[in-house]
Amino acid sequence: MNSRILNLADKYYPSIRKLRRYLHQYPELSFEEKETAGKLREQLEPLGLKISKSIAGTGFTALLEGNRDGKVVAFRTDMDALPITEETDLPFKSRHSGRMHACGHDMHMSIAIGVARILSEIRSDLRGTVKFIFQPAEESPPGGAIQMVEGGVLKSPDVDTIMALHVDPAIAIEKIGIRDGVMMARVVDFDIEVRGDGGHASQPDRCTDAVVVAANLVSQLQNVVSRGVDPLEPAVLTFGRIDGGSARNAIADRVLLEGTMRSLSRKTAARMRRLLERTCKHVTQASGASYEIRYIAGYPQLRNDAAVNDHVRRAARELFGKRSVIELDAPIMGAEDFAQYLEHVPGAMFRLGVGNKKIGAVYPWHHSKFTADERAIRIGMAVCAKALFDILET
Repeated sequence: MNSRILNLADKYYPSIRKLRRYLHQYPELSFEEKETAGKLREQLEPLGLKISKSIAGTGFTALLEGNRDGKVVAFRTDMDALPITEETDLPFKSRHSGRMHACGHDMHMSIAIGVARILSEIRSDLRGTVKFIFQPAEESPPGGAIQMVEGGVLKSPDVDTIMALHVDPAIAIEKIGIRDGVMMARVVDFDIEVRGDGGHASQPDRCTDAVVVAANLVSQLQNVVSRGVDPLEPAVLTFGRIDGGSARNAIADRVLLEGTMRSLSRKTAARMRRLLERTCKHVTQASGASYEIRYIAGYPQLRNDAAVNDHVRRAARELFGKRSVIELDAPIMGAEDFAQYLEHVPGAMFRLGVGNKKIGAVYPWHHSKFTADERAIRIGMAVCAKALFDILET
């Protein structure tokens, strides 16, 4: 079976690479992936899969039923791009200014199509069913995964296990990264609106300056992590955007702070939330201002199932050698809404190495010069096809 899968990965690699380049040229933002979804459906139709109606706007599933009864394993890919203007010199760079596949979702989608092709060719040996989940809006909190789950993608037939991958330029080509347990952080995104009393800049004594209160609040909230959280517990509180005021000679009555909190435990997340609310209350009261906190989104931890990871490890080592697998020492504070599926069924996400200094594949996720070594497509197709096949065999 290993040689069959490798041969099929070699067979389909050129056409899947072509598909990836097409998808890269025509990126679409969250919940706008209409043309992207249409292209993917077009690729799947010749395979004879049962393709669902639209879910969560542009999402859908495709069901590949083997010739032998067994469990159901799902494979999820995201479809959306980011609102970033591409600054690469690729001949297939984005044709849409202000939109770019800067997180590798074009690679993810292409690999999913490649896996569907490989498994379709060995359908007679497939014990069970593979459900491919094509999900919108991974990049837009609270993410499309919630709506996909609510839309029933883990039902009819019921999914036993789920798997996914994410390309990673920090991992070299021909390697994959695996971590059992928590791999990515629990996240809460929030807005704080500070409300003061505006007026003329020359009369600050008659006003409550929302800019000054907001600045003090940002400063004080840095103590949430440095003085409020166990130093042995990873935690992050970051403000990425501040918006307030209308003129240099006018005291602002409102300021908006947009922030995110990240942690690796439920207990720490709850404590950070309490400290956030307490600090907002006391800082604004001391200044005669008021506030409102709006919680925008919350992602759970991405916790990988060790048994699913073992299938991925074994598949990679059998296909590409023992050194192809890197055990990741620590989780990262980034988030992924694939974690929403893992709240319902066991599963795992591994990181596919796409880094290569020789071709400039060194820039991180969400960078305007992000790129990937396309040879990873073949590796991703083969590893995923073999792991899914093996999961169904157990």
